[in-house]
Amino acid sequence: MAMLLLISNNDQICRTMSDRLKDSFVLQINQNVGIAHKICRLYFADADDRDDAMQEMMYQLWRSYKAFDGRSKFSTWMYRVCLNTALTYKRKDKKEKYELLSEKHDQIADSSAAHKDETISLLFDAIGKLSPLNKAITLLYLEDMSYEEISSITGLGKSNVSVRLVRIKKELEVEMKKKIKSIEDVNF
Repeated sequence: MAMLLLISNNDQICRTMSDRLKDSFVLQINQNVGIAHKICRLYFADADDRDDAMQEMMYQLWRSYKAFDGRSKFSTWMYRVCLNTALTYKRKDKKEKYELLSEKHDQIADSSAAHKDETISLLFDAIGKLSPLNKAITLLYLEDMSYEEISSITGLGKSNVSVRLVRIKKELEVEMKKKIKSIEDVNF
């Protein structure tokens, strides 16, 4: 009888610990879910791919949450897991070389769209042409992360991050000028 009571108490403790872990995870994810959305938007053009990648990110975050030891900020850890998941998912998805027919093929551009939205869209397109690692660095930089944090997430050295950012900025500037020039040529 005492053995049964001991097992029952241990089972209750395990459930309580599991519930606390789940509650802590959900709270942290809800506070930082924008990270996963930004990464999905940057790496996946198709809405279905973004949804699938988001689901995979949440799974990988939950799966590895017990290993999160708090040596870094939760957001830094989450960036690392989400970026690694996106890159892995992208590699698996690269095997399919065809482009799915989506709504964007059927839409006619709305000439009344705000210039700001168009510029942001052009910037996302330009960032989308960067290598996967440079996309990650750009995203983290746009999130106002320090070079140390970017270094920690990407595994690059701090000076390498600095050099890459200078090159990325030049590359984006050239790409944006090309895109803006092509839009101006079409409008005239």
